Amino acid sequence: MKKRDRTGIYRIFGGSSRTASAAFALLIPILLTGCNSQPAKPAESAKPEPKAPELLTGRSAFYKAYIAARGWAADAKPFRIESTATSEGNGQDGKWAIWRIEFASASQRAAKPYTWSGSNASDAPSRGISPGTEDNYNPSNASTQTFDAAFLKIDSDEAFATAQKHGGDKLLQEDPKTIVNYVCDWNHNTNQLVWHVSYGANRETAKLTVAVNASTGEFIRAEK
Repeated sequence: MKKRDRTGIYRIFGGSSRTASAAFALLIPILLTGCNSQPAKPAESAKPEPKAPELLTGRSAFYKAYIAARGWAADAKPFRIESTATSEGNGQDGKWAIWRIEFASASQRAAKPYTWSGSNASDAPSRGISPGTEDNYNPSNASTQTFDAAFLKIDSDEAFATAQKHGGDKLLQEDPKTIVNYVCDWNHNTNQLVWHVSYGANRETAKLTVAVNASTGEFIRAEK
């Protein structure tokens, strides 16, 4: 009995068993691929790295908030600039990830705070400028006296450099982890815009607070 050609490939490739075997070997991966009905899995996209916190000096944060405040009231003027401590810095370079700037409008007899944030902290305000709640404002209140932005010529990092020369450097040598906070407001007694550089978690419990003229950068006094 004549043997049956088991593949039919002999005749296709000129009857050569060696050629037919090689061709069959090439067909196996193709046949196996066709049998796999599962769709190919898409490549997993790399997760974006968390954005690093942005730290700014007080004057830089102030001007970002000032634009927003002028949108609220055309005559809005600042009366207080204050840093907020977070775990993302120590303030020793005059920079923080959160600043709160308070403005007042004489025409509206209202005050409104604005917060600039570059923080990633879970309890921090959203990045950028966030307006606060509007409140009543009394122009005759000396503790909230507004000032012209033109007086703010010295930034918080420059105020820190001055404070370092008047006792701050010794404190940081003793405790390099000391937090440094900043408040800028108008002194109605001397008619000066003043940076208060506090070496401590807050002004009330600070080991030292140094007053620096925010227009000239000159040392005024050690307040504590």
